[in-house]
This record gives sequence, C-alpha cells and structure tokens, in this order.
Amino acid sequence: MAATSEPFYVRYYSGHSGRFGHEFLEFDFRVVGDGRSAIARYANNSNYRNDSLIRKEMCVSSLMVQEIRRIIRESEVLKEDDTKWPQKNKDGRQELEIRLGSEHISFETAKIGSLVDVNESEDPEGLRVFYYLVQDLKALVFSLISLHFKARQPVHVASADTILTLAPDQANMNSQSCP
Repeated sequence: MAATSEPFYVRYYSGHSGRFGHEFLEFDFRVVGDGRSAIARYANNSNYRNDSLIRKEMCVSSLMVQEIRRIIRESEVLKEDDTKWPQKNKDGRQELEIRLGSEHISFETAKIGSLVDVNESEDPEGLRVFYYLVQDLKALVFSLISLHFKARQPVHVASADTILTLAPDQANMNSQSCP
C-alpha cells in the first residue's frame, strides 16, 4: 500500500487530579517524514501504591496509520459536536484531538464510566460515537504495546499485509526514528 502525505495526528488523554496526584493515560499517533511511518507514544501515570510514570514509544507502518484513519472515518466522529456533552468535573476529563487531512477537531468531556453515562447525556448519539471510537483506539493501542514490548525475538513479516515490525522487549524506547 502506498503511503500518503495527507496530514494525520490523533491524541487521546484521560486524567484527573486527586488523592494520588495527577493520574492520566495518554497516547498519540503522529505521521513522520514522507508518511511511510508514524510514531506512536503512550504514557500512563499513576501514583497509586507508589507506581511511577510509564512511557512507551514505537514506530508503526503506513498500513497501521491507514487502518487508524479508516477507523476514525468510519466512526463519523468528525461530524460530532461536544457542546452538549458532560463538562469536565472533579472526576476528570477526556480529550480527543484528530487531524485528518484538512479537518482538525478537538473534543473535551467528562470521564465516562459506562454507557449509562452516555445514555443520560444531552447528546447520547454523538457521545456514543465518541465513546465507542475511544474504546476501539484504546484496545488497538494496548494490543500494539503488548505485541511490541512483550515480543521475545524480533519478528519481521515480509508481505504486503505488514502492519508493524515487532522488536525485542524494550521497556523504555525513546526518540526512536522510524524508517
């Protein structure tokens, strides 16, 4: 599949400040260079039981970026408006920022505990689109992290269907340049 030079960026943040300080989960995908790859970054900070900040960074191929773009487009989240969604509160907030070609949108809402919160909002249809997209993106990110950082030996798949190249366990890769 051919790489595209169309601008692309997606960032998700969910966090709050509480008894254990600023706790958050954040990830983003940013296309680099000519669009043939992207940097995926992940951070999770929890001070519960003296946990520390976890940071992961990896390179993903243009096919993975293409799949993320497809997921976002098919969700139709770019048509939504967050003005009737619950406002951030003491329980925290969620943010989703997407740059897809010439479209750029940013959402902010309160943390969503379950579909009950979605259904009780002033815009349940729009918030449901956001909720399911975030669930899909989080599942994808956790799967990528699990595959990338828990692989025991490098795995290189040479085919047109390659989505990413796995590397050995590297708990804190930083500033990796993508090929």
